[in-house]
Amino acid sequence: MNKSPGTTVLLVILVASALASVVFCGLYISSARQLREVQFKAAVAQNDRILILSLGKDVLEYSKKNPAIDPLLQSTGFKPNSSPAPASTNRSGGK
Repeated sequence: MNKSPGTTVLLVILVASALASVVFCGLYISSARQLREVQFKAAVAQNDRILILSLGKDVLEYSKKNPAIDPLLQSTGFKPNSSPAPASTNRSGGK
């Protein structure tokens, strides 16, 4: 029985296509896992950010009732310094 070269070429193309499909499927699954992991980490970071901001707001409300906590809030940057900044003098002599 004679095999035509066209059949062999088509069979090689079919096998190459199947192998490429398997490789692309593996890459897709790997990328989907990475995406899911990054989305989870982003959600955790967002939740932590919301928690910290909520805590900051609560502490600022608490500082209205108990101003003894103000130095701590000022050192962490949650509350600006209530004392006015000293006036700067221009010693450069410029206009």
